[in-house]
Amino acid sequence: MAAAAATGARSWFGGGGGGGTSGSGSGSGSGSRMGSPASSPKLGGGGKGRPQPGPSGQGPGPGQEPVPKSSATPAAPPGHSFRKVTLTKPTFCHYCTDFIWGLAGFQCEVCNFMSHEKCLKHVKIPCTCIAPSLVRVPVAHCFGTPGHYKKKFCIVCRKPLDSPAFRCEVCELYVHADCVPFACSDCRQCHQDGHQDHDTYHHHWREGNLSSNVRCEVCKKTCGSSEVLSGMRCEWCGILAHTACYAVVTPECTFGRLKNMILPPNCVRLSSRNFSKMHCFRISESIHTEPDDVDDAVDAGPAPGSLKDAQVSTDSSKQTLKIFDGNDAVKRNQFRLITIPRIAKTGEVVEAALRAYYINEDHRDFELQTLAQQAMADCATHKNGGPEDFGSTSLPYVFRESIPEAWIIHAKPKDHEVIKIYPAWLKVGMAYVSIRIDKESTAQTVMKEVLPLLGRQAESLKNFRLVEVLMGSKQVQRMTLTDEELILNRLRDIRKTSIRQMNQTRFYVVENEDATTQVSLFVGGLPTQLSAEEYTHILKENLAIKTNLVTVTHVYASQGAVVLDISCFSEAERIYMLIKDTVVQDKQLIGIVIPEVMHTKLPSNCCPLLVFVNPKSGGLKGRDLLCSFRKLLNPHQVFELTNGGPFPGFHMFSQIPCFRVLVCGGDGTVGWVLGALEDIRHKLTCPEPSVAILPLGTGNDLGRVLRWGAGYSGEDPFSILVSVDEADHVLMDRWTILLDAQDVVENTENGLVDPEPPKIVQMNNYCGIGIDAELSLDFHHAREEEPGKFTSRFHNKGVYVKVGLQKISHTRNLHKDIRLQVDQHDVELPNIEGLIFINIPSWGSGADLWGSDNDSRFEKPRIDDGLLEVVGVTGVVHMVHMLKKSKQKPKKGTGSMKDTRMESFGGLEGELK
Repeated sequence: MAAAAATGARSWFGGGGGGGTSGSGSGSGSGSRMGSPASSPKLGGGGKGRPQPGPSGQGPGPGQEPVPKSSATPAAPPGHSFRKVTLTKPTFCHYCTDFIWGLAGFQCEVCNFMSHEKCLKHVKIPCTCIAPSLVRVPVAHCFGTPGHYKKKFCIVCRKPLDSPAFRCEVCELYVHADCVPFACSDCRQCHQDGHQDHDTYHHHWREGNLSSNVRCEVCKKTCGSSEVLSGMRCEWCGILAHTACYAVVTPECTFGRLKNMILPPNCVRLSSRNFSKMHCFRISESIHTEPDDVDDAVDAGPAPGSLKDAQVSTDSSKQTLKIFDGNDAVKRNQFRLITIPRIAKTGEVVEAALRAYYINEDHRDFELQTLAQQAMADCATHKNGGPEDFGSTSLPYVFRESIPEAWIIHAKPKDHEVIKIYPAWLKVGMAYVSIRIDKESTAQTVMKEVLPLLGRQAESLKNFRLVEVLMGSKQVQRMTLTDEELILNRLRDIRKTSIRQMNQTRFYVVENEDATTQVSLFVGGLPTQLSAEEYTHILKENLAIKTNLVTVTHVYASQGAVVLDISCFSEAERIYMLIKDTVVQDKQLIGIVIPEVMHTKLPSNCCPLLVFVNPKSGGLKGRDLLCSFRKLLNPHQVFELTNGGPFPGFHMFSQIPCFRVLVCGGDGTVGWVLGALEDIRHKLTCPEPSVAILPLGTGNDLGRVLRWGAGYSGEDPFSILVSVDEADHVLMDRWTILLDAQDVVENTENGLVDPEPPKIVQMNNYCGIGIDAELSLDFHHAREEEPGKFTSRFHNKGVYVKVGLQKISHTRNLHKDIRLQVDQHDVELPNIEGLIFINIPSWGSGADLWGSDNDSRFEKPRIDDGLLEVVGVTGVVHMVHMLKKSKQKPKKGTGSMKDTRMESFGGLEGELK
């Protein structure tokens, strides 16, 4: 076997040890660098059929002969296949973003990268076809609900998103629906997965989709564009740079302005082997409408634009072919379309078929078969036990008009190949080693050859295993190969299933570990006020948990919730999936995967922010904020309140010595979170975290008092987090109210009359009796009956006005029905219709009922004075007046930083509508 190692070179996307397009740079070694491939005589160079760069990126690999460059051909950028094209509409260069004057430009036949001729030699962004090979640490994406995104571009084909497209909920990646299978698994690495243990993080670079007015950190010139996919941005710290400048930026990322608020990824550990990214980040599946198999196969149809081009073409010299990339695509009837001349060379057609699937391999190693030929080959293989028993029908030198319209890409059998073996988490000074394999090569012989190259020759083979990794964009799948597995046969089987899948598969040498499997699962929706033994019994009865693998470690009896520690991946997955279909005492159970926060590794100045968002508040703004905060922070520190409430977040942060809380919602949501905090405070290492508010509700009186505004109206989420970081600490009184009506109810079991038990509630803002309470109750009932109509703050206030007007003629003599005693002294009540006990100087969407005039008898009310103010209202007219106040205008931007963060981290402009 011939072997070579790639050492020391930096990956094209910035960062030693980083993963491909992300360049997250958490590894100790440096990423591999793909050198510029030798050009073919085709204009632009780098076309199919060219020799591939060797492992070190300096030349052809073993057994390959260099092809001399054409003297008239510019040097080829990484992986691109440029050709000169005639421009028929205004076009911009993807490198310099300037307009391409004249009628000619250079376009990559695979990824549609467009360039001036003068810019070709400077292009550093690699072609989509080689992007998977540049990812060192594959991390799957989290694609949310498809939507329309203004002036955004697909990261795969670089074309505008003029149709419903997907956006990753964790990183700033946009992609067409049928480009999803070709997207790199290069999402941000937000936690350790039981292996990595590095404290240094490098920039996680993502190309394009920047505002046109943002400026480069290096040269201070504008680096964004609304016309093309251009410019670079770090997904952690938000730093921006030109594609020509970002390589000189210091590789280490310090997380930027929000570093003290971000939960560092190296401090979070989650064994996520059997859970998707949606599960790990608790993203509600009710809003996730992505097809289940979007990552397993290509959507039926062509690449973006090719079907349209085929339909509108009237050129009789062209024909359209259906191309399947393997047996799996045939079974699913999922294909790509290519348009070729009526008379074309076979090699050109094979080359076009490979381009449709973003395959960067020599077209001479592949051939096309008809569906009938493939079926005959499968039958022969099944009958005789080997693919060599059926020879592929030789295709003509040229394709002609009479050929079938559907073809399958088939890889020609090889006697030997050169494959890359990656060292996974081994701390070595190289990204991968290249090994030549033949028909006799097994997983064991490969490891025997690789370990000396990694400097581990003195160790036993039993300490390592060879793992096959499929880097799907939606889910990264790992499979340990047996020692006797024939690698060449394995490659053949993968290519037979899917050529694209082979392009996304690589092999890792992994060190065996004795680490104990531990998955923490938060289970809510259980009956309240039970013991740990009773909860265990309920779980055994309804979920058939295995007590030798599952332990109840935490009990939140007041909430009807427990936390399970599970020592088996398959058992954890089974329980998690079963919870979704389990109801206990007419209540649906809730299961949430909880990561472990290694609080001892937190920096001394780190005070991470725990974010709670109610997506039902503020129309769609709450949902958009969820996405924005997941991108700005570590998504593990952002919790959706409709998915399990506040307790999973407080439990996850329970051992953190210092943290703060941001609640995004109305006053009711704030009360919900503060109530949960009160219940769990005694179990927190930080028992009194400071709480900030982003008001999304109708009244937002507490938000007004604390100067967070009358309601969120689209401010930059980054600016909001900065304001939280700079906010002053103040104290606020909270009151416990005992409601004891002393009514009696009849017990249906024994017929006896029992007194109704008193109710205890926590009050933050105010408590009303009479017309105020009646109006709020009617509004609550209206929203419960038709929640879909209450998606606008303005509409909600209108409902308050309408309900209030209906009660304007009602007369209530409340002073005759109640008695008020303050400090053990009776207070004579005037003719009032409502009595309000106020803790804050704001009521009913901003009214100061206590009054702003100075009164020598009383001090000005404060939220921390330990006193309650008691106010009587004489009628509903008081409320109607306040609800007619004009809506607060949105705040204007404060400069380029706002614009930068709005575009960089999913501000509301251009978001999902």
